[in-house]
Amino acid sequence: MSWSTGKDSAWSCFQLHQRPEYELSGLFCTINRKFARTAMHAVRLKLLEMQAAQLGMPLDILEIPHPCSNDEYEAIMQDFVDVATNRGIECFAFGDLYLEDIRDYRISKLQNSSITPVFPLWQQPTDKLALEMIQGGLKAVITCVDPKQLSGDFAGRCYDQEFLDDLPAGVDPCGENGEFHSFVFDAPMFKERIAVSVGHKVERDGFIFVDVSPVKSV
Repeated sequence: MSWSTGKDSAWSCFQLHQRPEYELSGLFCTINRKFARTAMHAVRLKLLEMQAAQLGMPLDILEIPHPCSNDEYEAIMQDFVDVATNRGIECFAFGDLYLEDIRDYRISKLQNSSITPVFPLWQQPTDKLALEMIQGGLKAVITCVDPKQLSGDFAGRCYDQEFLDDLPAGVDPCGENGEFHSFVFDAPMFKERIAVSVGHKVERDGFIFVDVSPVKSV
């Protein structure tokens, strides 16, 4: 499973658990080497590791430099494709929803390998999908917002019905156009909820990020 720490990859993982034709064998996630945080979502490495532990799944961490060129990124990914192939992995699953160019890119990068791309949530209506995730017990906090598409005030908020109700017209309820990104701290397939605290906001590279930290359960 291509794991972002966010809701779409988490719900894809949940959906795959319901499909007996797949055996989910692990997660892989890109990490910004300089900041020790997940790419784009900016989630701490510790929280990523805690998610994998709650899922009871092995985790492959793919470190990328900062900044990272497309050539460097593709070389790192190709190395992992080779590793996965040698392990006997047959499929990579992705949480993409409806962006054809991204899906086509993933397909093209795997076409010369023995690995088949799988898209468990592909073309599901995002308004219904958002409600399904929330009503299904997924809990997430918004870690990153693109202020060109959505107010930075939404960073740090919980992904819930109130969040959806407050979204401006034209903003995808799943943030598929990059309006926002999230960190899942609870889900139906987690052993236990991950206790987190939401810290200060920062603006970096044109995005608003909020720092999310693990806390000890009370």
